[in-house]
Amino acid sequence: MRADKLVVALLVLAVLLPMWAVAIQGEPPSEEIRIDQSVNEIRPLDGFVDTPNKLSPSQVGVVVWVALLALVGVLSFFHRFMNYAARPAPDEDAISDGGTVRPSLPWIETEDRWIVEYAPASDALAGLVAMGGLTVLTIVFAALFTGEYLTLARTQYFGIYAFGMFMSLTGLTVSYYAWFMPHVEVAERRDHS
Repeated sequence: MRADKLVVALLVLAVLLPMWAVAIQGEPPSEEIRIDQSVNEIRPLDGFVDTPNKLSPSQVGVVVWVALLALVGVLSFFHRFMNYAARPAPDEDAISDGGTVRPSLPWIETEDRWIVEYAPASDALAGLVAMGGLTVLTIVFAALFTGEYLTLARTQYFGIYAFGMFMSLTGLTVSYYAWFMPHVEVAERRDHS
């Protein structure tokens, strides 16, 4: 493990371990207030998983930290996926700075900035399939979210449908970038004024 990764892991553990130790203590017991189902159809605590109704601030802190670390993991996965799935191997389709023909991009190339490597978009069928599937998935989650709203059930499914919709949109953006955007690397002279 590299030193920088070790330092980050130690910092995360230094924050999470005390919070986790306090969170294990829990919250003092309290009486649960139930919603009268004969008067109202709203079921805010229904969901896929039986979740606690009361959390201490320390427990919430641990959950937030774990969620943030999971988000970093998802972003890292998407970044590696984009480079693995659609970028050419170093000597495959890339046009390097060796004098071969590449598209002229006047809005990128200046006296102090030039293109080092250019790889055209792959336009692979897998990209179209991925984008089509993710578009359908986004529409399905949006419809489920809207249907849940119109039934006034107000359950925890709202969060699941919103999460599915936004993750589908994220995957759609990543797929577009990976398969339908060219890969351009530039070098820039930094000592210019």
